[in-house]
Amino acid sequence: MQTKFQPELLADPAMASSESVIRKCVHCGFCTATCPTYVLLGDELDSPRGRIYLMKDMLENARKPTPEVVKHVDRCLSCLSCMTTCPSGVNYMHLVDHARSYIEEHHDRSPADRMLRALVAFVLPHPARFRAALVAAKLGRPLAPWIAKVAALKPMAAMLELAPRKLPAAVPPRSVMPVAPKGRVVLLQGCAEPVLSPQTRAATVRLLERCGYGVSFAAGEQCCGALVHHMGKEQAALEAARRNVDAWTREIEKGLDAIVITASGCGTTIKDYGFMLRNDAAYAAKAERVSAMARDISELLADIAMPAVVEQRSAGITVAYHSACSMQHGQKITSQPQRLLRDAGFAVRTPAESHLCCGSAGTYNIFQPEIADQLGNRKVAQIEKLGADVIATGNIGCAVQIGSRSGTPVIHTIELLDWATGGPVPPALSDHPVFKRS
Repeated sequence: MQTKFQPELLADPAMASSESVIRKCVHCGFCTATCPTYVLLGDELDSPRGRIYLMKDMLENARKPTPEVVKHVDRCLSCLSCMTTCPSGVNYMHLVDHARSYIEEHHDRSPADRMLRALVAFVLPHPARFRAALVAAKLGRPLAPWIAKVAALKPMAAMLELAPRKLPAAVPPRSVMPVAPKGRVVLLQGCAEPVLSPQTRAATVRLLERCGYGVSFAAGEQCCGALVHHMGKEQAALEAARRNVDAWTREIEKGLDAIVITASGCGTTIKDYGFMLRNDAAYAAKAERVSAMARDISELLADIAMPAVVEQRSAGITVAYHSACSMQHGQKITSQPQRLLRDAGFAVRTPAESHLCCGSAGTYNIFQPEIADQLGNRKVAQIEKLGADVIATGNIGCAVQIGSRSGTPVIHTIELLDWATGGPVPPALSDHPVFKRS
């Protein structure tokens, strides 16, 4: 795509990066076939190609973002399915992230929108605040149908509806160090996952311990920054990245094999720290090293010796595997989780339209609840056709989005692998007849 950015604009590294991304687009339209919002809405401006035109015009001319541009950029899930499809190597992720940052800086959102976005950014990245908010949500949930009738407050209603009816008890992180460890990893503590699914971290520690690996938690580590990054709050995202780079660099200097991540949405962002901090002389090299050491738990387990499967434990159990967009499109991890499940004795099935987003997408199901609801229902309809005993995924957001619509239990892949190799029955499956036999 031809561009006409003025030299003074290209002096900004972010603009120069976006210009190079735009120039790679050849208008082929392959991306439209795999874009969830285009599939649902049929609007060219709700396709990656259409959004690239809008972002190009806005950035190239340094225009104040119009409501129309903001609407269509806000509707993008950042699922990155377009990047998997694109034959030209267009890094749509970096372009839309820059556009969101530009919109955040130059667009005047409504007071209600600003307030809700500030509230989400204040609460979700902090586990203690998030837990307190979920407890409070129990009181507000009965009001959700009435709140949803006010257009400006629909995101608030969506937050209340998404809040779990029952919150699991907090589980403190447990470090382990075998007598003769095969290696040592640092496990990302996360923000939403330890509140909504503390059993994921516990299962990960148990399984890695049985694999012979020491597991530590980095002092000073906090939220990876993904949530605020995708809301366009770039400075907050960069501060989070620097804080974590510092925390993990201290661990790397002690000797470290990997930074292990159990939420694929976090993994996609952490693996991009090197790009995010490329212009920061004090952090560029350290961030690149951190990104290179970041690994999804399924990546690590696929490369090391797994413990033996308990005989007959997983025989006859069918798993529907949902690949999170941040896993398959963001990190290009496609075969490892399914192979691990099959090697553990499970029968694994994948749904039709597995490339399409479930509608979670970080905070998308809060700020775009109507589209997220359509995508969530569509995803669950395809999964339930498989007749599986359990649904496995590698991202907490997907688990919440799918679990709120399906009668089939949804758990993290690692919980099944932990159970199959000697761990306890996952809490969500404690009453499941197939799992009671163990």
